[in-house]
Amino acid sequence: MSRNDQWWQTGIIYQIYPRSYQDSNGDGVGDLPGIEARLDYVRSLNAGAVWLSPIYPSPMRDFGYDVADYCAVHPLFGTLTDFDRLLAEVHGRGMKLILDLVPNHTSDEHPWFIESRASRDNPKRDWYIWRDPAPDGGPPNNWLSYFGGPAWTFDQQTGQYYMHQFVTQQPELNYRHPAVVAALRDSMRFWLDRGVDGFRVDVIWLMMKDPLFRDEPPNPTWDGVNPHNSLKHIYTANLPEVHGLIRQMREVLDDYADRMMVGEIYMPNEDLVTYYGGPAGNECHLPFNFQLIHAPWDAAAVRRMVDGYEAILPVGAWPNWVLGNHDQHRLATRIGPAQARVASMLLLTLRGTPTCYYGDEIGMENVAIPPELVQDPPALNQPEIAHLVGRDPERTPMQWDASPNAGFARAGVRTWLPVADDYVTRNVAVQDQDPTSMLSFYRALTALRQATPALTVGAYRSVDAGASDVFAYVRNEATTRFLVVLNFGGEARRLDLSAVAEQAEVVLSTRMTPVPPTALAALDLRPNEGLVLRLPDSED
Repeated sequence: MSRNDQWWQTGIIYQIYPRSYQDSNGDGVGDLPGIEARLDYVRSLNAGAVWLSPIYPSPMRDFGYDVADYCAVHPLFGTLTDFDRLLAEVHGRGMKLILDLVPNHTSDEHPWFIESRASRDNPKRDWYIWRDPAPDGGPPNNWLSYFGGPAWTFDQQTGQYYMHQFVTQQPELNYRHPAVVAALRDSMRFWLDRGVDGFRVDVIWLMMKDPLFRDEPPNPTWDGVNPHNSLKHIYTANLPEVHGLIRQMREVLDDYADRMMVGEIYMPNEDLVTYYGGPAGNECHLPFNFQLIHAPWDAAAVRRMVDGYEAILPVGAWPNWVLGNHDQHRLATRIGPAQARVASMLLLTLRGTPTCYYGDEIGMENVAIPPELVQDPPALNQPEIAHLVGRDPERTPMQWDASPNAGFARAGVRTWLPVADDYVTRNVAVQDQDPTSMLSFYRALTALRQATPALTVGAYRSVDAGASDVFAYVRNEATTRFLVVLNFGGEARRLDLSAVAEQAEVVLSTRMTPVPPTALAALDLRPNEGLVLRLPDSED
């Protein structure tokens, strides 16, 4: 690229949920050797970086987000030797590797917590958040768990409650204790020294809590569905002190060349952008921007979101976009298969780093999980709202081919979650052979993006399309200009975009069919179609 942009600005990030990508040893669970075997496929998607969800030793009460050792690999996934070989193979293909970091909480089987729980005077007691019971013997305050019930569990042995915002087996670390911060920084160095290129930091905005442990106020806009939303979480999320902690984490990364940190943050734009670190830019390289996941799928609403986000970004901050991940229902399920290509074109042509979730490139959808096969703690703990909070449907095995178990695991193996019923017709092998498939479109789109500085690092400007269900914008770098036009609706549209240019060449349609050069005064857009058009070069 032309401006010495960093890899995390120009590259596409591809998220792999390791349990579900490729089983290499017949236990029904994906693993590191399985991921290694599929790296050529990942590279064929023109990905610049692979992000792995947690692979650490864990009792798997929350499928790896309950970490029992920050500096090792769970035997389910392989060994450190397997990890080192995978990392070398990723680098050998010109890609980077981002590892999940889960610093907010550990497993209750982590040696730190075992020591902390041993007695009130243990040296590691204050590594975690312990409080005396309330006068009535109940929890110290009204804080709630995301997974249902109080955020406190009583420990009979020591007579105090410990805090957890997720499952009871995920006690929260106390980052007001300097030794805990030092231990976190050491665990980061362990992986950076091995060559890891960066971290995606789990629930980074929750890592500090109110030191006075005040009750949280009721949420007047609660819809009565998810109990966690019944409170306004002003004392357990987004505390000002968290920024100082993140800066200490960033200092570790800055001791190494070419490394990055992306933080998981679900907050409005005005709060989100503070996690860049202000003018110094010394916190997250990319605070995850999830607003498209929760957006009403409406052209005008999405345009307002994109324009608003662009307008509020701090000087020098780099944007990013996400349409799916391991915690959110599948893109094609949320907005429908007909719009999934339009959404992918949006994600991969907006200004900023796109993060893509495995399987979205073939249009995978949610898989209905029978009650007896449900694995996810929020769904198990809250069966009455399992359909809303359960995350199993978007974590099912990757669909590689039409063989038993979709090529994810050999025939006869029971996979950890069921494979989708449509795997015989919706899989990589089938779509490989179809030049108009979702996968073929995805590869054409990512190749175009990566070969085109205007789409990768160019400026962004939205334009009026004259139709309420169409979102259009221009991307330009130097004299090169592209127009992206996205039909969010199921009706054909004829648009007058002559204010942008007289003529344009269509370089890609979501339909994967040729479109002749067109006069922009009468641009025909088919239902559920997106177009990328090359405009005449500007004179500047």
